Amino acid sequence: MNGRPQNIAESVNINSILFLDVETVPAHIDFEDMSPEFQQLWRDKSRKYSSEGLPPEELYFQKAGIHAEFGKIICISAGYFPDPRVLAPGEKSFRITSFAGDDEKEVLTKFKALLDKSFSEPKKNALCAHNGIEFDFPYISRRMMIHGVELPNLLNTSGTKSWNNPWLLDTMQMWSFGDYKDRTSLALLSACFGIPSSKDDISGKDVAKVYYYDKDVDRIRIYCEKDVVGLARIFRKFAGLGPLEDSELAYL
Repeated sequence: MNGRPQNIAESVNINSILFLDVETVPAHIDFEDMSPEFQQLWRDKSRKYSSEGLPPEELYFQKAGIHAEFGKIICISAGYFPDPRVLAPGEKSFRITSFAGDDEKEVLTKFKALLDKSFSEPKKNALCAHNGIEFDFPYISRRMMIHGVELPNLLNTSGTKSWNNPWLLDTMQMWSFGDYKDRTSLALLSACFGIPSSKDDISGKDVAKVYYYDKDVDRIRIYCEKDVVGLARIFRKFAGLGPLEDSELAYL
């Protein structure tokens, strides 16, 4: 390493990491579909958006999906680099899989099964997401708890500080270099490194509409998988590794 300190990306075995992204939507298509209790709770919660000048009823479809108490997960996509020693000659080196659909508990249960089988040990494995520390990891954990799904070892971090969970990696935090005044999106970071954007069809703000009105979960899955590929490419840049080519992608 030429005497210089390692950055986080360089210090972690990339074959031990599960790269992931989640797509979330409001739990209901309309504010009026919630119980009176949750309608009032949303009015209370939505006061933080008062500067936008919209009533809670209109803010619901736009904002509820980012809150685990009012939203739900419709897709989790994940990718990993198998140990090169187990790859056959010419075999593709980045595996991508997705769990998507209307049944959130089923999506979460299948994702948990993947973690329990192949990414279960905090001292050996890691999870990586862009803004994962503040969004993806806690959102998945909260929705699992709501559905009574036992938390996988890597997500069982309730009451701990993020720095005490070094197996939870976040490319947004890596890029900040300690400067937390601004947040860099995955799309902007991809553009900085010349990586193709996942936003060539839809973006995060379109997901609820595509889910509820177009009823096209498969389109959302493809978008989510592109985010995972972009995430892995950015991590490889951080780690000083070579590019991840399209020819190396295997969709399971």
